[in-house]
Amino acid sequence: MTQPNFTELKNSIDRVMHAFEGRFTQGISPASLALAYADWLIHVGHSPGKMNELLENLTRKQQAYLVWSIRAAIDPETPPLIQPLEQDRRFNDPAWQTFPYNVIAEGFLMHEQWWHYATTGIPGVAKHHENVVSFAARQWLDMLSPTNFPLTNPKIINRAIETNGESVFKGLSNLMEDVQAQMLGSERHCEEHCVGKNLAVTKGEVVYRNRLIELIQYAPTTQEVHAEPVLIIPAWIMKYYILDLSEHNSMVKYLVDKGHTVFMISWHNPDADDRDLAMKDYINRGVRDALKAINAIVPDQKVHAAGYCLGGTLLATTAAAMARDEDNRLKSLSLFTAQTDFTEAGELMLFIDESQLSYMEDVMWDRGYLDTSQMAGAFTLLRSYDLLWSRLVSEYLLGERPHMNDLMAWNSDSTRMPYKMHTQYLRSMFLRNDLASGRFIVDDRPVSLRDIRVPIFSVATEKDHVAPWRSVYKLHGLVNTDLTFILTSGGHNAGIVSEPGHPRRAYRIAENKPDDKYISADEWLNRYSKQTGSWWEPWSDWLEQHSSGRQSPPAMGNTEQGYAPLCPAPGTYVFEK
Repeated sequence: MTQPNFTELKNSIDRVMHAFEGRFTQGISPASLALAYADWLIHVGHSPGKMNELLENLTRKQQAYLVWSIRAAIDPETPPLIQPLEQDRRFNDPAWQTFPYNVIAEGFLMHEQWWHYATTGIPGVAKHHENVVSFAARQWLDMLSPTNFPLTNPKIINRAIETNGESVFKGLSNLMEDVQAQMLGSERHCEEHCVGKNLAVTKGEVVYRNRLIELIQYAPTTQEVHAEPVLIIPAWIMKYYILDLSEHNSMVKYLVDKGHTVFMISWHNPDADDRDLAMKDYINRGVRDALKAINAIVPDQKVHAAGYCLGGTLLATTAAAMARDEDNRLKSLSLFTAQTDFTEAGELMLFIDESQLSYMEDVMWDRGYLDTSQMAGAFTLLRSYDLLWSRLVSEYLLGERPHMNDLMAWNSDSTRMPYKMHTQYLRSMFLRNDLASGRFIVDDRPVSLRDIRVPIFSVATEKDHVAPWRSVYKLHGLVNTDLTFILTSGGHNAGIVSEPGHPRRAYRIAENKPDDKYISADEWLNRYSKQTGSWWEPWSDWLEQHSSGRQSPPAMGNTEQGYAPLCPAPGTYVFEK
C-alpha cells in the first residue's frame, strides 16, 4: 500500500492558500511587501538622527506651506511653492491655479515630495526594498491625489456646472456600461476594431500549425521580392497583430509593399492543459519549427529574423544556440525593445525577488497559467496615473469616453502565460540574468550571445516602462558583431508602431562595429542627434543592404513538403480567448 506523502500534502495546502490569496492581490506577494516595509521601518526606527532629520524637514515644509497658503489666498499671482515634475500632468488645468485649489494641489505635492524623501536614502536598507517601499508609497499617494475626488478637483466641478449635471449622469452611465460588460464578458472595442475586419487584415495564409504556433505567410504585392524572407517573432504576452494593426500602420504591410516575403508567428493562447510548456518548447516548437517551414517554402535562402519584446529575447537566445551549433540559416537579427541583460530591467524588477517569484509560482500552479488580469495589474501599477486614475476620472467623473483606437483595442486583447515557461523565464532571465552571463541552457548546453556573428539591428524606445532603453542598450556589451542601435520616440508599443508619416516621430541611430570602443548609454545619447521621421525607413534600408538581390515571389506554402495553406490570415489562434 502506497504511503501518503505528507510533505507534498503540506506544500499543496500552502500553494492552494497562496493561489486563493493571489486572486485578491493581483499575484503580488504580501510577504515580499512586508519584508520590504520591515527593512525600511527597522532601519528608520534604528536611526534616531535620520528620524529627527525627517521631522525637521516636515516641520520646515509645513511652515513654508502655511505662509505660502496665506499669501496665495490674498494674492492670486503668488507663484507656486512646489513645481510638479515635468511628466506630472495632473495639475496642468488652469483651474488648479485658483484659490482654494492651488492650496490643495500644493499641499499634496508637498507631502508627495516629503514621502519620497522619507522612503529613499535610508542607510542600510537594501536597494530592492527601498525601491519597493518608495513605489508602494507612490501608489498610495496616486490614489489619494486630489485630482481623483469630485469635491477637490475643480475640473470635475466646472464640467458639472457647464453641462448642468450631464457629465455626472454620463459618467455614471459609463460606469454601468463597463460593469455590465465585465459581467457579460463582452468587449466594447469590437464594434469599432475587430480582428479580421479592420485589424490584422494583410492578406496571407497560415502555412503551418502546431500546438504552439500558427505560421502566417503574407501574399506578395510586388512583382519581385528580396531573396531572403523575413520572419517576425512577436511577444506571446499579447496577440501578434500589433505588428499588423490597421492598413495605414501595419508593419507587415509596409514590409510586403517594400518587396519582402514576410512570415509571422501567431502564438497559441495557453490554457490549463499547456501548463508544462517550457522555454525549450518556445524555442523548438516556435522559432525552430517556423524556420524549418520557411526553409521548405523559400529553399536555399537565409532568413532575416525579427523579434519583438519577449519574442526578441527568445530570438536572441535561439540565435546564440544556432551560432554555437554552426547553424547559419540566419541572415540578420532585428530586435525590437528586447532585453538581453536584465540587471537594470526597470520597475518590473519591483515584482522580481525570491519571495515574489515563489508566490507567483503558487498562483500559476493552481490554474496552470498566469491570468491576463494579473499581468495587467502589474503593468497598470507601473503607470497608475496614465492607465488607471486618469481613466477613472475622465470616464466616470468627467463623463468623457475616449475614442477607441486600434492600439487600444489590441492592448485589451491579452493572452495567458503557461506555468512552466513563465517560471523559467522570470527565474533564469530576470532573477539570475542567465542569458547575459552565459549560463542559459539550450539543448543541455549553455549559450553565449558573443557567438552571434550576423548583423543586428536593435530598437529601443525613449519612454519604455517595460524594457527601458538603457537596459536594451546593454546588448552593446554582450555581442561581437555589427550592431546598429536606434533610440526612437514613444513608448514600448507606440514607439514601435511608428509608421512613416506619423506626426512627431524622431529617432537617433548609430552603428557599432566589432572593433569600435564601447561608450556608455548616456555618452551615446549625447553623441548622436535626433532625426525626424519613422525608424521603419532606416530599418527597411538596412534590410535591403543586407539582402542579396531580388527574385520572383515564392509560392504560398509548399504542399509537397507538407506545408499546404491551411486557412487565410489571420488564422485561428489569434481568436483564442
